[in-house]
Amino acid sequence: MANLNKILIVPLDWGLGHATRSIPLIMNLLLNNCEVYVAGEGATLALLKSEFSQVKFLPLSGYRIHYAKQQRWLPLKIIIQIPRIIFSIYHEHKWLKKIVKRYSIDAVISDNRFGLYHSQIPSVYITHQLLIKTGNKFSENLLRKCHYWLIKKYTQCWIPDFEGADNIAGQLSHPSQTLPNIQYIGCLSRFEKSSTESIKYNLLILLSGPEPQRTLFENKLLLQLQQFTGNVLLVRGLPETEKNLVLLKNSRASIVIKNHLIAEELSKVIQQSAMVICRAGYTTIMDLLKLQKKAILVPTPAQTEQEYLGRYLMQQQLFLCIGQQNFLLMDALENAAAFNFLTKEYDMEKYKQAIHQFIINGG
Repeated sequence: MANLNKILIVPLDWGLGHATRSIPLIMNLLLNNCEVYVAGEGATLALLKSEFSQVKFLPLSGYRIHYAKQQRWLPLKIIIQIPRIIFSIYHEHKWLKKIVKRYSIDAVISDNRFGLYHSQIPSVYITHQLLIKTGNKFSENLLRKCHYWLIKKYTQCWIPDFEGADNIAGQLSHPSQTLPNIQYIGCLSRFEKSSTESIKYNLLILLSGPEPQRTLFENKLLLQLQQFTGNVLLVRGLPETEKNLVLLKNSRASIVIKNHLIAEELSKVIQQSAMVICRAGYTTIMDLLKLQKKAILVPTPAQTEQEYLGRYLMQQQLFLCIGQQNFLLMDALENAAAFNFLTKEYDMEKYKQAIHQFIINGG
């Protein structure tokens, strides 16, 4: 098979993590002289457009999943949206057939979008959740069967984690039942560690994830920051919003608020920060592990994946995890100061081998 030259990448629009972990893939494909197309909408497309000028962008509607304000209403909120999600999967599958023909696409890489498989070209599905945690064995088993049925339609399934016991996602990426087309490709991080950065911020807050929980957590933090002393940078995770807000210095703290930072800037400020507060999103976790930074993880309420990851990584002493509902900034920082953070070395370049093999062999 000839080399794959035209590659389409489509990340899920649930938060920004799927878009940001696409960045190292896109960068590496470009370095391999591939012509890259990216499809999406809204914040996902805005973020990737801010990173790449040499990529061709195509409009494609996302799943547009919404959260409930109160945790107890989340299951009902998700159930109500299922018909629209199914229609979106059907629509994107039909859309892909037209796009492949129109642009002569050689291969497609889908990050957690279910309908982007194709019978005539290699297709890759990316997920770190082979097991979708719900807290209920019956529903987990049902979701696994549905998920595996979709994964089997793809040429390959790439897991951004490490094979074996020394992994990052635990049961999510290493369930008891697996599939033959799975390949563990190692972490996907867009950042590069530097040895020259010095501490500039006492605290860095990275907000992300679906609304309304992103805003609810932001408002809680802004109120509690009034008790904090030191330099604070808060990144809101809103790439579509242009105007940045700046809170002027007061007698106790200097708080700067940015809506969004491109990858190079964000990598720099993370390394310039003594402590990070962020969601327990998997992409953020991979970035923090690569930069070897201490962090307090605050899972998005009722997002079972993040809640599991937070507990799992705290058990390994890699991060401290605290729930949003009872989050108190000063108590959290005090607990973090007493927490015995461990640092591990991972092979953060492994994914490049998977990309090279995919381009040469076509899966």
